[in-house]
Amino acid sequence: MGKALIIGAGGVANVVVHKCCQNSAVFTKICIASRTKSKCDQLKAKLQGKTTTKITTAQVDASDVNQLITLIEQEQPDIVIHVALPYQDLTIMEACLATKTDYVDTANYEPEDTAKFEYKWQWAYRERFEKAGITALLGSGFDPGVTGVFCAYAQKHYFDEIHNIDILDCNGGDHGYPFATNFNPEINIREVSANGSYIENGKWVETKQMEIKRVYDFDQVGEKDMYLLRHEELESLALNIRGVKRIRFFMTFGQSYLTHLKCLENVGMTSIEPIIYEGKEIVPLQFLKAVLLDPASLGPCTVGKTNIGCICQGIKDGKPASYYIYNVCDHQACYKEVGSQAVSYTTGVPAMIGAMLVMTGKWKKPGVYNVEQFDPDPFMDALNQWGLPWTEDFHPVLVD
Repeated sequence: MGKALIIGAGGVANVVVHKCCQNSAVFTKICIASRTKSKCDQLKAKLQGKTTTKITTAQVDASDVNQLITLIEQEQPDIVIHVALPYQDLTIMEACLATKTDYVDTANYEPEDTAKFEYKWQWAYRERFEKAGITALLGSGFDPGVTGVFCAYAQKHYFDEIHNIDILDCNGGDHGYPFATNFNPEINIREVSANGSYIENGKWVETKQMEIKRVYDFDQVGEKDMYLLRHEELESLALNIRGVKRIRFFMTFGQSYLTHLKCLENVGMTSIEPIIYEGKEIVPLQFLKAVLLDPASLGPCTVGKTNIGCICQGIKDGKPASYYIYNVCDHQACYKEVGSQAVSYTTGVPAMIGAMLVMTGKWKKPGVYNVEQFDPDPFMDALNQWGLPWTEDFHPVLVD
């Protein structure tokens, strides 16, 4: 049917490539492009001969608009799936505009030097994408992504108004190391070491780092400590879900992770302020990323499950209603299928689904959109089909 240009060659890109190749009726051709072409070639070698999808590779610096434009003009894709770094969202969007190509990503833009992620930079492209007649689908990962689709599905089928949303992200996986991050260490640590915040009555309420803690008993994982974090989908859900008053995001962390993180923070290793070391300027967090384990290498040794979902409370037919929808994903099952652990899998599968829905016209609409602005039903069907089945609970235990 069509061709996708996949930018990125890390753990999530590995899943997207595998899933596009499984879905060869839609993705008849793919080009994998990254700064390091050898990584793209390795991905191609894994799948060559096992799929009817035609795979090519290319080298590109995703921070360079002109390089991206040249590559897009050369490859002529129907869609660009961006699974590199969130710092590169805007350069890739610019290149898509210049070439009139649809765009999908999994995380919103954050400037490299401020560690402040929000949607304003990407939402500023709405009019230009609309005029160009192309679609930008933002945040089509799991959270953001599936969590937004879950809320849209709840709104469509079970609520007249949703007043409270709690997004719960539990990783019950164990990789056996004292300290490692489940996805890009730089992005992960920037996110976790920031102050927490949630949305109440349309406004951000800030909390101290890890100040709000709750304990929750997760299906197939068990009881875990979870902490309130600032997370990007809160900002778009606050605009797109009817009647919403409060949205919070919680993520689970083990004590070993938190102790190591606090120690690294105390000695300045999580800082993004450049320092001079032996006459060269380095960023401590980028140096830390270089010495930490590559999350893509954790697949073979990670055991356990993730459980990510949304608890919604609101009104249906004048009566109070509550609803919990979640997915449970097994690290080892993911590794067996595509060679990645569940954190990469739960991001990569929805990226393929979002791209598929834009390419097949079900989610094709000129402009810049978040996932919850489209009909959730085809996405929800695809989750069951492509490896992320979901479970509903109409009498959930609520988070206080």
